[in-house]
Amino acid sequence: MIISASRRTDIPAFYGEWFLKRLRAGEVLVRNPMNPLQVTNIPLSPDNVDCIVFWTKDSRNFIQYLNDIDDLGYKYYFQFTVNSYDKEIEPDVDRKKYIIESFQRLSDKIGSDRVLWRYDPIIINHKYSIEYHTKWFAYLALELSGYTEKCVISFLDVYSKIRKNIKALEIQKPDVKLIDDIGKKFSETAQRENIRLFTCAHDYGLEKYGIGQNKCVDNELIESITGYAIKSIKDPSQRKGCHCIESRDIGSYNTCAHHCVYCYANHERNTVTENLKKYDRLSPFLCDELKQNEKITFYKKAKSLKIL
Repeated sequence: MIISASRRTDIPAFYGEWFLKRLRAGEVLVRNPMNPLQVTNIPLSPDNVDCIVFWTKDSRNFIQYLNDIDDLGYKYYFQFTVNSYDKEIEPDVDRKKYIIESFQRLSDKIGSDRVLWRYDPIIINHKYSIEYHTKWFAYLALELSGYTEKCVISFLDVYSKIRKNIKALEIQKPDVKLIDDIGKKFSETAQRENIRLFTCAHDYGLEKYGIGQNKCVDNELIESITGYAIKSIKDPSQRKGCHCIESRDIGSYNTCAHHCVYCYANHERNTVTENLKKYDRLSPFLCDELKQNEKITFYKKAKSLKIL
């Protein structure tokens, strides 16, 4: 079983103590966002969990727990987003200086092969132009060179739930030429900094620049980290263009305190604020509690994917 922690929120940035306690307890409860009365109990024994994929924008508060996670026997890697945006787009992400330092420190501790850089999503408008992104990507690539081996890029998907949040930005839908121009410039930078470049969940036709299509939950990387082959299938819960293998997410929507305006996992700030009040580091839920009328089921796929 692969655990995703999490596409729905930033567990390393905000919920590290809760996460470690869940590993020690050996289980976590996750509410179905489409059916609130359905709760799944997911066993978290290291015998069942082959690898954990962490998603974060800031690992500073989490790095203190990694030795304990190692001692418990878990394997893991990080998808680490470092974007160019200021408070207009990412209101509560810290200054770039500290985020870059966070990335570098994490890489020094666990290795550059296990910290994957995400420059994602790419937003285009009158302020965030091709020139803007080319400049910032080059700067960040230089800062992160040697600390990562791989970068994943994608352009913003305008989900209906984020339209209100991004309306004032007057975002431009990128055409083929714009995507091609950015791909070419980014590829030249990435090659210079010895970083392999990939796209996420889309075929932008950039293979001619050496830009591949990514698997964020990647069976090959997981096999490299674990030291054994695993059974893997494409994750049926993800978008058509996504190449990730199947994983189980243990996060909760509307719980990320970064408040990025492009985020599909947060609906509105007030909802997030109310959910954060429910946070209890001892709870089996993340920012939630049992209401005593739910149906709790055990996750049937909670077993190792190791090929014996």
